[in-house]
Amino acid sequence: MAGLIPQGFIDDLLARTDIIDVIGERMTLKKAGRNHQGLCPFHKEKSPSFTANQDKQFYYCFGCGASGNAMGFVMDFDHVDFPEAVEMLARRAGMQVPREASASPEKRERYDTLYNQLATAAKWYAEQLASSDASHKASDYLKRRGLDQSTIERFQIGYAPEGWDNLIQKLGNTPERLRLLLDAGLVVENEERKSTYDRFRDRVIFPIRDQRGRVIGFGGRVLGDEKPKYLNSPETAVFHKGRELYGLYEARQANRDLSQILVVEGYMDVIALAQQGITNAVATLGTATSAEHLNILFKHTSQVTFCFDGDNAGRQAAWRALENALSVMDDGRQIRFLFLPQGEDPDSLVRTEGPEAFLTRLQDKTQALPFDDYFFKHFEQEIDTTTLDGKARLVHKVTPFIHKLPQGSFKSLMIKKLGDISDLGTETVNSIIQTNIDAGTPTYQQQPATTYEAPYQPQDNYQDSPYAYQAEEHYGSTDSSQPYKGGKKPFKKFRPFGKGEERPAPPPSIMLRPQQRALRLLLERPDLASQIDASKLNMSSGDEDIRFLGMLVESLLRNPVESVYGVLGSWYGTRLGERLTLLMKTDIPTDNAEQTLEHCLKSLTVDVQQGDKELSDMDRLRMLHAKRQKDWFEKKQIIQQENPTKH
Repeated sequence: MAGLIPQGFIDDLLARTDIIDVIGERMTLKKAGRNHQGLCPFHKEKSPSFTANQDKQFYYCFGCGASGNAMGFVMDFDHVDFPEAVEMLARRAGMQVPREASASPEKRERYDTLYNQLATAAKWYAEQLASSDASHKASDYLKRRGLDQSTIERFQIGYAPEGWDNLIQKLGNTPERLRLLLDAGLVVENEERKSTYDRFRDRVIFPIRDQRGRVIGFGGRVLGDEKPKYLNSPETAVFHKGRELYGLYEARQANRDLSQILVVEGYMDVIALAQQGITNAVATLGTATSAEHLNILFKHTSQVTFCFDGDNAGRQAAWRALENALSVMDDGRQIRFLFLPQGEDPDSLVRTEGPEAFLTRLQDKTQALPFDDYFFKHFEQEIDTTTLDGKARLVHKVTPFIHKLPQGSFKSLMIKKLGDISDLGTETVNSIIQTNIDAGTPTYQQQPATTYEAPYQPQDNYQDSPYAYQAEEHYGSTDSSQPYKGGKKPFKKFRPFGKGEERPAPPPSIMLRPQQRALRLLLERPDLASQIDASKLNMSSGDEDIRFLGMLVESLLRNPVESVYGVLGSWYGTRLGERLTLLMKTDIPTDNAEQTLEHCLKSLTVDVQQGDKELSDMDRLRMLHAKRQKDWFEKKQIIQQENPTKH
């Protein structure tokens, strides 16, 4: 295992790399104005929607949403991980990749020894399946499951014989080797009895490989009635269950382009589907599908389909997967949910009806439900949406989930769909989401006014008035109007523009929250991090963008970078990197960037002050109605002032 690559080297490498040259070596690009265009290599298309910008050193596909810098393109196009992409770009630039001292030769050697030991154990298990006299039980089991020899060899399936110390006798016959087996999770130590024994005994063995194909752990399936039915390796230095997916390496080897990846529940489901020619299935390792799992999958495909049993356990697992998927549903990503007939699993179903019928299920949207269909059907099963109170309850239940979706077209369409179902309309639902989520969660720690003074102070009875409203905050706005309280003369201070007087240009309507704007500004101007006191950012906030802002500020203060692709390269392959990549798609003015950043921080402080009290849904609707009414009166008065003779 190599040591850490210094951040300074990555920044220097990206600065010396031209993304146009890197992409042009792998596909055809044509100059189109300031950009270069071509057919996207990550999805099938007939007209080019893939663009690369030389100034920003960034690529983006309008068809599938693929985006990133030169490092990201190499990773996605060549199917390599981050260290390999760095090595490839470094060789191209004639640079040698340095390693930080924290990864000592002893540590690297230890990791390499672990990988070698796990590979040796996998080979030994496979030999036991092929030659052991006691392996007939395992062989009979695999035959009953319909597996042929080529499939067994492709997945390196093996057998752990009965007995307490077969593996120890073979690979752990010295204290050093025994210690290595313990570190690899292959042997269990009984501290009370001061003895050791094989972890896997009389089980079919499924080696678990990482994305490079290295064996990092094992799963074992019992052949008798013992418990547990499935047993996985424990967490080790090289094996982390929450980050790995069984079968992903094999799926990548079998498919040059993965248009879809199926997530099933177990090893045998993955293997049985592969036996039938469906080679794009993976499984989690005894854990729920996490956002980290999905981010890994979406690096290789644009569509993930979950295949679950149709029983209660399967539906609960599906809903957990959906909840974990909310934060990663960026534009261009698709998730579907396929519930199998009662009593069936992918293994049994594909053997019963054949691979063609199974693939037909995956293509049928009435069976493989799109994300939004499953999402709303889940709530409609328990809420009567034909009544007014049911529609109100639906909005109340659904809005916290929709709020977790990343900003983009998909979130907008989900809001529109909720507006259609509830009959409230898109604008009303969007306003409810913007005003009631995180109302009680501070997003920026409240500080004395001398530190980050709020741009305005609401009147004392602002929160108490059911007709109060919060003026929409625009990028670059300077002051917020006082809340409208009703009455005959609410516009006493209104001063229209005279004839011939030029109106100032309205602020650009950029639909980013203050924390998102701050992140976007730091992408363009990393030096602005010095203006932010990271200690005042609430790193335990429920708002992910607040946490991202704190992480980015702390990183830039520790390791300053000078360019947008330096920032993106620093965080590529992380959730923060994906968020920054998404924000890159929104252009914002950078004039007066210092003042704009200060305004964002002030707005965050106001959010804390206004979040001290929560409002009911009805109060928020009243606030929205009051705002609309006020806007209408203002427009009418402007028209009257401009055209006095017509009234």
